[in-house]
Amino acid sequence: MSSKKERNMISMSDPRVCLIGHPAPAWMVNYADLMTELVCFFIVLYALSASLNKGVQEAKKEVEEQMKQQQVSGEVKVTKEGMSITIEEKGENVFFKSGAAELSPRMEEILATIGPTLKKLADAEHDIIVEGHTDDIPIHNTQFPSNWELSTARATSVVQHLIRDQKLAPAHLGAIGYGQYKPVVPNDSEEHRSSNRRVVFFVKNRPPKVTPEDGKKEKPAHGAEEASGEAASINSAGASDEPTAKEDLPLPVEPAAENN
Repeated sequence: MSSKKERNMISMSDPRVCLIGHPAPAWMVNYADLMTELVCFFIVLYALSASLNKGVQEAKKEVEEQMKQQQVSGEVKVTKEGMSITIEEKGENVFFKSGAAELSPRMEEILATIGPTLKKLADAEHDIIVEGHTDDIPIHNTQFPSNWELSTARATSVVQHLIRDQKLAPAHLGAIGYGQYKPVVPNDSEEHRSSNRRVVFFVKNRPPKVTPEDGKKEKPAHGAEEASGEAASINSAGASDEPTAKEDLPLPVEPAAENN
């Protein structure tokens, strides 16, 4: 049966077309091998990432369970940079007094629940950044001129509580305030504003350790150092006593001839 060539289609008689029951072209075999190797490569990368962040993955499960028990709105997600724990003010979960940075009893209760998990991460040399976020309602009082200062003060209050009550290492903690400039939803309703009033704990991945021996030069032994010093002193002393071959020696003076 003759094959009819359709418009803009390769003819069935073209050698690049693989017919049923015929071996595949060589390029297709190489392409399939390449795809298989790429899949294996990404599987190895995923397994390596999971093994390196095993402590973070376990902490994620713990925090999710703790937030569920405390009935706290928010989410916990792990990215390539680290783990982000977001808790939102919804319902009865009021974290701070209105226009103030003091922790509410409810916030202290939540920190007492997730604090031990955060401490394990800090002890494992993970840096934890506490982010403060507010809604777009402007504030202006004698203590906080704007939401920038308010959000930063609230994040700092959380950090101080973790250091004082949960005994987290201060060297692995930091505080930052974003004000109302990073909302998760538009500030067009009271429910959305409560979602934007939140505290975020960002747990950074542990940086690789660098050995201090990298780049160090080998120092000479103590005996060799003394020997080189003695040789240098002998050479300098000898050079001052005897003339070198390059120095001009004085020529002998011949006696003057008598007048006859």
